[in-house]
Amino acid sequence: MNNDLRQYAYIPLKQNHNRVWRTYEGGALIDKWKRSDSEIDGDLPEEWIMSTVTARGKGRPEREGLSLINTPEGIISLKDLIDSDKTLYLGEKIAEKYGTTGVLIKMLDAKERLTIQVHPDKLYAKKMLNSNFGKTESWYVLNKREVGGEKPVVYMGFKEGVTPEIWKQHFLNQDIAGMLNCLHRIEIKPGDAFMVYGGVPHAIGSGCFLMEVQEPTDYTMRVEKVTPAGLEISDELIHQGLGADKMLECFHYSTYSYKEAMAKWKIEPQVLDEAKGYKLKSIFNEKHTDCFGLEELDLNGTISIKANGAFRVAVIYTGEGVMLCGGKEYEYSQGDEIFLSAAIDEITFQSKIASKILLCYPPS
Repeated sequence: MNNDLRQYAYIPLKQNHNRVWRTYEGGALIDKWKRSDSEIDGDLPEEWIMSTVTARGKGRPEREGLSLINTPEGIISLKDLIDSDKTLYLGEKIAEKYGTTGVLIKMLDAKERLTIQVHPDKLYAKKMLNSNFGKTESWYVLNKREVGGEKPVVYMGFKEGVTPEIWKQHFLNQDIAGMLNCLHRIEIKPGDAFMVYGGVPHAIGSGCFLMEVQEPTDYTMRVEKVTPAGLEISDELIHQGLGADKMLECFHYSTYSYKEAMAKWKIEPQVLDEAKGYKLKSIFNEKHTDCFGLEELDLNGTISIKANGAFRVAVIYTGEGVMLCGGKEYEYSQGDEIFLSAAIDEITFQSKIASKILLCYPPS
């Protein structure tokens, strides 16, 4: 046990920027959120937050995706901090059950539509990938933009009448329009929230800027062999080395009307607490999944938040202020990503500029 690393469990820890390569173009709205001098779309369209997960992809840096934390004595990976004392950093239950955070958080900005894809549920992940985690995820829409005159949309779930045979034939023919037509097309706006369970087919359209909270893996099955921008996708990124037939088994082939799909996957945020100076809303909670939780805090004043036996992560979407922790004051500002270990019993947020803070939680 490294006692030197244990000391950082008692203070808010800010992450370095952690952009990750993907097969689609985007990222300008992440630059804008980070208040970067340049707002550029490129091949780093995602910011991974408090990640102990390595991104998948041949020819990429060995530790791409792993979060690096600023400490008073230098930069240390989050994984190394947690490994120094898992119970202290994660909380007893999370440490015993998972031995890791059990969650991955991303900011995602798509200039182009993502490929049509699916993620494994826990059963498929265990059987086919020898993983204790699938990749159930969630989308919380933060901003949008029109690209090429197209309204931002997401695609999710099979329409009525779609069968495994129809889907396989579209895949073999690479009939992209046919595949998209099999899925529900949903126009989005800021504040919209969706659960995307393992096995559910989906695609994020161009112009979507969202927070994605998910199980901590990078397993994605894709049915497009070329991205909308013309990038050829390797077999590994299409079927994760399992082959096309096994990849197609990852999909859940249940079908729904549009009304049924929206009722099943679109989530309505609920107010948890409201007083002068703040409003706290639940976005995703144990009613929707036991894989993670997300709350949104609109703050124009002061609020104290007590620990619940586990770590949490605060992502500052807008605003500026201070955090009071252990008798000391720590500044926060737009674009900050902050790890709060289980050892921090209570933290107080005090805004100087009205703030929107996204609070992410591990599995319940």
